[in-house]
Formats: sequence, structure tokens, C-alpha cells
Amino acid sequence: QVQLVESGGGLVQPGVSLRLSCAASGFAFSSSGMSWYRQAPGKERELVAVINTFGHSTYYADSVRGRFTISRDNAKNTMYLQMNSLKPEDTAVYYCRGENSWGQGTQVTVSS
Repeated sequence: QVQLVESGGGLVQPGVSLRLSCAASGFAFSSSGMSWYRQAPGKERELVAVINTFGHSTYYADSVRGRFTISRDNAKNTMYLQMNSLKPEDTAVYYCRGENSWGQGTQVTVSS
């Protein structure tokens, strides 16, 4: 079955970087568009970034454009989210989505 496993979250100070990973299995990863979402406490889950099958096309929410970079390694069945210049408002649980499935999420907390 489809499995999506996020990793790389943590507690960091404002301004630093983190890289999230999403390891995929159970489906043809290289044929699937993938995306990252996040959900902050008390808020709805929101789309953060999208990447197409070969990584040539990407989309970013306005709130992260220029700071976050989505990428994928089809040979490793893994998607990434490089997050730079993190802000307290980036605090959320980050979820990987693909093949109509969700990962379990990884917590990112940005606080001084």
C-alpha cells in the first residue's frame, strides 16, 4: 500500500534552515506529482509547495516563495522541502501528499 514517511522536523530558532524529507513507497513515485502541506495549531491545512513528476515544474504558496525549495529524487523515491530563513509563522506540522495519500506529518517549531 501507499506509504509516505516524513522526517527532518524539529525545534529551531528564527532565521535558520531545515530540510524535510518524504520517503515514498507502494506506488510509482516517478509518475506522481507530489506536494507538501502544513497545518498550524487552530488553522486549516494549507498547501505549501507542489512539484511535478520530473521536478521541472514547481509551485509555492506566497508565504514561502523565495524561502522554501521543493525537490525530488526519483531514484530514491524521496521528496524534499528545503526551508530557509524560517519564521515563527512557519511553525506547523508538515505533511507530504502523493497518490491521494498523506504521510503522518513532522513537526516544525520555529521559536527563539
